[in-house]
Amino acid sequence: MNPVVAFVVVMLVWTISEFVARKTRSLLSSLFVASLIFLVGFLTGLFPEDLLASSSLLALAGVVVGFIIVHLGTMISLDDFKKQWRTLLIGIATVVGIGVLLLVAGLLFGPDARVDEYGELIANGRDFVIAGTGALSGGTISVLLIQESALGVGLTAIAIFPVLIAAIQGLIGFPLTSIILRREATRLKGEYRAGTLAPAAKAVEEQKETGRLPAFLQNTPGTLFIVGVVVLAAIGLNNLTDGTLNTFVMALLFGIILRTTKVFKPSVLAGTDSLGLMMLAILILVFGPLATVDLADLLALWKPLLLAFIFGIAGIVLFSAVTGKLLGYSIPMSIAIGLTSLYGFPGTMILSQEAAKGAGETPEEVAAIEGVILPKMIVAGFSTVTITSVIVTGIIASGIGT
Repeated sequence: MNPVVAFVVVMLVWTISEFVARKTRSLLSSLFVASLIFLVGFLTGLFPEDLLASSSLLALAGVVVGFIIVHLGTMISLDDFKKQWRTLLIGIATVVGIGVLLLVAGLLFGPDARVDEYGELIANGRDFVIAGTGALSGGTISVLLIQESALGVGLTAIAIFPVLIAAIQGLIGFPLTSIILRREATRLKGEYRAGTLAPAAKAVEEQKETGRLPAFLQNTPGTLFIVGVVVLAAIGLNNLTDGTLNTFVMALLFGIILRTTKVFKPSVLAGTDSLGLMMLAILILVFGPLATVDLADLLALWKPLLLAFIFGIAGIVLFSAVTGKLLGYSIPMSIAIGLTSLYGFPGTMILSQEAAKGAGETPEEVAAIEGVILPKMIVAGFSTVTITSVIVTGIIASGIGT
């Protein structure tokens, strides 16, 4: 597809999505609207499969996602990060909840879940439970772990299953989280107006900080250069530890540390000419899997897909709500944290910002609300998708086909 045409089409889709989100005050999130448009477009053939790749935004996203995560780290103070230990526990409980409820669903999958047209072996209920747990709670790495184990024993259906989940789970996670976060944002607005929520003045003061970088680095190319060096350091640690120290987790930690030591100013990329385009590019990572959805696969695996989502989401809601309540979080915030397992970053960031803008009526209210929600959602996404899910999936994936 012509790259310019592809770029224009993607921008049109995103423009429509932003318009709908604004008109509905984020009740219909821009991520959900865009996902729906792309899914329909790819399934009907209106959009060619190479649309996103041809736009060049997909390639750009692969480069700059680390930059944005460092930027997010500089939006979170060390004190804020220390307070997120409860968020981490809720994220862990969420992954456990998905697994437990899918074990119940496994009784419904049963030995009759036969999809032998995809391979000589016949997948059983436990195979779908393992694949569903990894896919619903994790991202690309978890899906790859499941695929490797499934293909190793000839279960092609099980290899396809997590890909389908990963491709469409945002369509469920985005609107659910949007609705729930709006409730939380409205509650926080009430606290702000009652004087029990910290005002936005602190955030405004932080934005005046310039950091300790020399003046020649405090422009667009200089900032991108130094942030790029930080990303390379995160990649290096990931490679040295064979993935134990995940690139994106380290990028987030580096951002927090460099802000805390005042090397970087808060929101380090704010004010650079590139931030807007970089943000648009990484959003394409959310929509990329939709181009791979095959209608025939959806029809063949509709029953396990339906059960996986029903029981998986029930596990998320139940375990996150109970754990969050015990730890002192509101139920809406706890459930929103749990739902991050369905999409992770950048959805955690976009939905938080949209919820704050939808509830807040002044810039100060929006900043105060976002200051509470965003750190929790960012840490939640990494605790579920990037950390806990990968560990759990790595342990249980070997059980496929046994």
